[in-house]
Amino acid sequence: MSLALSRLAEERKSWRKDHPFGFSARPAQAEDGSSNMMFWRCLIPGKKGTPWENGYFPVTMEFPQEYPSRPPKCRLPEKFFHPNVYPSGTICLSILNEEQGWRPGISIKQILLGIQDLLDNANPNSPAQSDAYEMFTQNLAEYKKRVAKEVAKYPMPE
Repeated sequence: MSLALSRLAEERKSWRKDHPFGFSARPAQAEDGSSNMMFWRCLIPGKKGTPWENGYFPVTMEFPQEYPSRPPKCRLPEKFFHPNVYPSGTICLSILNEEQGWRPGISIKQILLGIQDLLDNANPNSPAQSDAYEMFTQNLAEYKKRVAKEVAKYPMPE
């Protein structure tokens, strides 16, 4: 078993024992019914008391063969409205960047909590899409209205 697969198996075990309320993270099902440990489907709830509250945001995590030496690619849906999310859905966050904050010890739980935190604490120094960035920095009231529309697209799953 590769280092990446053994680490992901440990991560999965650890997640099942202890994960934040409202979050989910699991390997995707392959066509043959087996788990694809290199591709996870996750759900992140918006933090209570923030404009993101009541949203449940789908995130995919694609792990490279070099994991945990290299970070996973984490994506929200395409065209997700947020200053630090590229139009492709790729999330711009220092702990997911090999040249910045990535460390092999960072867990899936820490990544997902970091993404949840980023939702309400956008980083204006690292813009990934111009519309959301401009609204966030120039018209916060309008930005919050637009966030409410984004939240409405992602209700709690049944």
